[in-house]
Amino acid sequence: MLVFAHGLAGRADLPIPEALFGAAAAAVLVLSFAALATLWSTPRLQEWPERRLMRLPAAVDAVLGTLGVLLLATSAYAGLAGTENERDNLAPTMVYVAVWVGVPFASLLLGDVWRLLSPWRAIGRGAGRLAGRIGGDDLPAPLAYPERLGRWPAAAGVLGFGICELCWATAREPAPLAVLMLAYVVVMLVGMSLYGVEAWTRNADPLGVYFGLFAALAPVERRDGVLFARPPVVGAGRVDGRSGTTAVLVAGIGVTAFDGASEGSLFNDLLPRLQDFFTGLGFGISSALELGFTVGLLVAVGLVAAIWALAVAGMPRRPGPRLAHSLIPILAAYVVAHYFSLLAYNGQDLARLASDPLGDGSDLLGTAGAGIDYGVVSATAIWYVQVAALVLGHVAALVLAHDRALVLYGSHRDATRSQLVMLAMMVCFTWLGLWLLSAANG
Repeated sequence: MLVFAHGLAGRADLPIPEALFGAAAAAVLVLSFAALATLWSTPRLQEWPERRLMRLPAAVDAVLGTLGVLLLATSAYAGLAGTENERDNLAPTMVYVAVWVGVPFASLLLGDVWRLLSPWRAIGRGAGRLAGRIGGDDLPAPLAYPERLGRWPAAAGVLGFGICELCWATAREPAPLAVLMLAYVVVMLVGMSLYGVEAWTRNADPLGVYFGLFAALAPVERRDGVLFARPPVVGAGRVDGRSGTTAVLVAGIGVTAFDGASEGSLFNDLLPRLQDFFTGLGFGISSALELGFTVGLLVAVGLVAAIWALAVAGMPRRPGPRLAHSLIPILAAYVVAHYFSLLAYNGQDLARLASDPLGDGSDLLGTAGAGIDYGVVSATAIWYVQVAALVLGHVAALVLAHDRALVLYGSHRDATRSQLVMLAMMVCFTWLGLWLLSAANG
């Protein structure tokens, strides 16, 4: 029997009926739209002034990059040499909790921390410096990154990560996961060697691009080694809409949405039929189950893409790429709502696993006996965080879209009219998010 692990949701009855939550959330969006239409008549977020805080020492890059390489090496070694028990091996928790969930949360608060921690970026930069000292000016210049390729490789990578996490049981086993980690590193190193470290990590590195979108919402930004302060959310306006950016956001939202939907009755009622279908095609029971999950994931991503496409089609001149940045707060809202409890609870287990990464009874740090305190946050508090994240995220998305529409359409009236369909999309995404939380907590 295959077991697929998902975001751990707090188990609690809602303080008020679900329908009332949904109606209240929709009302907040409608009131926000009315306030924007009445009071927000000129663009305000396009050139928001920043405040220079400080220049970070160059050693920060080296120290955190080295830390990232050590964590990668330790996790990969644990996967290859440690216990096959997923719960007692460091690798799965490091990848699926600390990195996939923890980094987005940290990015929302601290900016693009992944650029500092990324082990392949650190290796690439280090190798480039070394090669420069040895070869000097004789080294060939990197190839120009294909503009038409854009961020589509990153979008494919985010989708692939979702399949590994939610659909493919083998990818959660420590040894195969370690092999996938090392293969990922090889692909990243080859890409950086061909197109340059920055061009590759900003466009084709799935984790680098994905985490960078969360960092755009942070109240701080590091640029050219200098730390700047800014209001939260406004940084999303600087995210360009180059090819593939919308696909990365849609894939991220769809993967998170499916993680919630896969725990609900609707998908689980359909799953046996999907499994029977693939079994009838000659696949084994386990493979058929995995393919059923994969179909569900692809449908979830397709549903999110369809909602976005309909919203864009309903606007004059269809300015889809120019409004793609408004999806960033929605992605953040879905991730925070669905994975907050996973990070709060399972994140504590990193103390135990760091002390015994191989699961062989070691106690390197003296914390091998540490447990998970499920009382650190109540189930009701989790629900409030989830609902608040969904509502605030969609209101932020509405503000970003309205402000950009004022630029695109030039007229307050035209911009407001164009955003009626965006309001409908925000309501759809909010209700979808609440329904997914209800399914996961039911």
